Amino acid sequence: MPVPHPSDLPRPEYPRPQFVRDAWLNLNGTWQFETDRSDSGRERGLAGRPLADTITVPFCPESALSGIGDTDFLEAVWYRRTVTVPADWAGSRVLLHFGAVDHDTTVWVNGVEVARHRGGFTPFTADLDGVAEPGAEATVVVRARDSRHGPQARGKQATWYANSHCHYTRTTGIWQTVWMEPVPRSVALKRPRITPDVASGSFFLELPLTANLPGHRVRAVLSDASGEVTAAATRADLDLAPRLVLTVPEDRVRLWAPEDPHLYGLRLEVLDADGTVVDAADSYAGLRSVAVRGRSVLINGRPVFQRLVLDQGYWPESLMTAPSDEALVRDIELGLAAGFNGARLHQKVFEERYLYHADRLGYLVWGEFGDWGCETGERDDNQRPDASYVAEWLEAVERDYSHPSIVGWCPLNETYQHLHDRITQLDDVTRAMFLATKRADPTRPVIDASGYAHRVPETDVYDSHCYEQDPAAFAKTMSGLAEGRPYVNAAPDGRPWSVPYRGQPYFCSEFGGIWWDPQEAARASGNEADASWGYGERPRTEEEFLTRFEGLTGVLLDDPDMFGYCYTQLTDVFQEQNGLYRFDRSVKLDIERIRRAQTRPAAYERD
Repeated sequence: MPVPHPSDLPRPEYPRPQFVRDAWLNLNGTWQFETDRSDSGRERGLAGRPLADTITVPFCPESALSGIGDTDFLEAVWYRRTVTVPADWAGSRVLLHFGAVDHDTTVWVNGVEVARHRGGFTPFTADLDGVAEPGAEATVVVRARDSRHGPQARGKQATWYANSHCHYTRTTGIWQTVWMEPVPRSVALKRPRITPDVASGSFFLELPLTANLPGHRVRAVLSDASGEVTAAATRADLDLAPRLVLTVPEDRVRLWAPEDPHLYGLRLEVLDADGTVVDAADSYAGLRSVAVRGRSVLINGRPVFQRLVLDQGYWPESLMTAPSDEALVRDIELGLAAGFNGARLHQKVFEERYLYHADRLGYLVWGEFGDWGCETGERDDNQRPDASYVAEWLEAVERDYSHPSIVGWCPLNETYQHLHDRITQLDDVTRAMFLATKRADPTRPVIDASGYAHRVPETDVYDSHCYEQDPAAFAKTMSGLAEGRPYVNAAPDGRPWSVPYRGQPYFCSEFGGIWWDPQEAARASGNEADASWGYGERPRTEEEFLTRFEGLTGVLLDDPDMFGYCYTQLTDVFQEQNGLYRFDRSVKLDIERIRRAQTRPAAYERD
């Protein structure tokens, strides 16, 4: 199968924008494909023969852009493609990267198993050394299993056939870019960890390596629009992850902030004993701090009210995969146009290029995991996330650690289970994910679970979800924060799901969700809920919607103890007609009025 010209590739852009090497090969495009509904393909020989259909990677087979559009249950799917590894990579070790494959994946190359990975949201890599060398052909075969049964981190993917409530069409198999790159055999850079330190005006770098060789050194050069800012180097033969400190001269310090998202360029190199560059990569960094003071979350030492919007990252033609890089940019621009300064990336780990665009556009982000999918149906032990949740979440944190736009982590969302005198699996995994996140990243606040079951007393942030639609009633519900009695989600019968609030920074991280579809409103009937849904009674007119929006946001903007909010949601998603924009991203409301309602000064920001 010929390799298409880059201009013909779907999603041709470099998929890892904070760790860029010059040489790489994009493997998106046409692959052989076959559905394996009974997961018997291995026994039937699918790993060793041509497959019956074709698909356009990186779009999942449920999507229209894949060319398949099969929205039935796909227990397993298979992919096959033969490519020629570039001959000019001679002398290098070849790595095969997968941005994300949902859910349990096995990869064979030239008949040899080279990778297994569990988790549908995070990247993994296969080392092809000794299996496919430069100049030779590589036949790549991928099997992805995606059962709807049992605990599995699915996010919003439905486990029944049709879209309903707040569950959507499934994503199975490859849904992010597949690509190859060569790296040096002797020693190569692994992904760096870049930690800004505003107090000292410095960046702390950890540069993990594949080997530690005598006489080798690592070097980093920081630059801005005026050229080199500072540089540092150290020995690379002693530590698995050499550390460097890049201190920015005072006259070159420029903080990353929503109003000025300044990014420094960063060149990373490994040099041998003769000073020859063995491996190099380009990156970037933003000098930004996050701190907690009482009930405040501070950005660069000052209160910035976080006007967040819930972004679920679905598109009608491509589901969880953005149809283009421009579509990722467009969603951020839509949020900014409506007056938001950031987003809660809801129930999925977004493509890394979204974070790159958030970095350069100054958009605040809370990174979240797609944890829904661990229901058991057992009374009072109704959710049992397993060890794969912790493993996959740590992969996500490691991938995204260095992005300055991320200002908080949310490993779980709306877990719910009664508190009682027995420690459950949900208790164990909630604590494990919280502690693992704090260990992996001590620089950002972590919320143990958004909305419902706060089960870690020392969680950095506490929150609630409240979809009360009457502004006066909403204000009453939210009024206890000043006295240390904020609204806390509880079971319908009043029994607690959460440990008590302990004075942490607090925000209402889901509210609004106002039901509005102008077309539906025009033809409203007694069966209107069959076509779409939102929270509360649907406004009769756009003016009624806007008045309600202004009232609800005003309650939170006027609370000096509230550090932010997250409005549900940016766009409609399938049957959820509660977005500020339609599913196709077209305008359905007076966005300028939405913007004015949000951008007035918040009480939290006043001196």
